[in-house]
Amino acid sequence: MTHLIYQVRAVEIVEPYTLRVQFTDATEQIINLKPVLAGELYGPLLDLQLFNRVAIDAEVKTLVWPNGADFDPATLHD
Repeated sequence: MTHLIYQVRAVEIVEPYTLRVQFTDATEQIINLKPVLAGELYGPLLDLQLFNRVAIDAEVKTLVWPNGADFDPATLHD
């Protein structure tokens, strides 16, 4: 059984808490993350100044934030 490994190629903020995420398999998702921004790790991302500092981790190619929050690329993809 083959398991695909998804990686993020590009990210763009399109609305508050909403990102356009492009993957290395040439697919793209528009994702509103606000519904999952809760708890100790993700809750701080409700601060738009922090949320808008989203970046792509150079090693694992997923979305990351300065507070250590990140998302599994497979979760973002699906």
